[in-house]
Amino acid sequence: MNARLNLFGNPDVATFLKHINSAGKVIADSPLPATTQELVKIRASQINGCGFCTDMHTKDAAHAGETPTRLHLVAAWREATVFTDAERAALELAEQGTRIADAAGGVTDEAWANAAKHYDEAQLTALVSLVAVINAYNRINVMVQQPAGDYQPGQFG
Repeated sequence: MNARLNLFGNPDVATFLKHINSAGKVIADSPLPATTQELVKIRASQINGCGFCTDMHTKDAAHAGETPTRLHLVAAWREATVFTDAERAALELAEQGTRIADAAGGVTDEAWANAAKHYDEAQLTALVSLVAVINAYNRINVMVQQPAGDYQPGQFG
């Protein structure tokens, strides 16, 4: 399978992705826990059907020490007992933020209040930004049908 566009060899795409990567670096360096960041990236990527991002972030999370059980249960986090209340709140916010088109009201007040119980303003800012950035990456990769499966942890720096 070949991608519709060469995201890694096109100078125009490279310029665009450089800016998204810069935003991603700000989020990565934020006070939002790295584990939470990976869980959110995985869940949004699953919802959006982005194989490339799901492959990347599950491998990065495993490489960072995430357990196989938790990785396997991200898609079913509501029924899983392996996530903290804070992680569950982040996953709910990520789902609602990813599925904005499915819900006329967007993110519910209840989901926001629950996340605000577990995260301070800087962390919430990072969480909202993370949902926006991973959704942008997902949409790019899904639209160009970026193949998945060959990612190696740390491949992009």
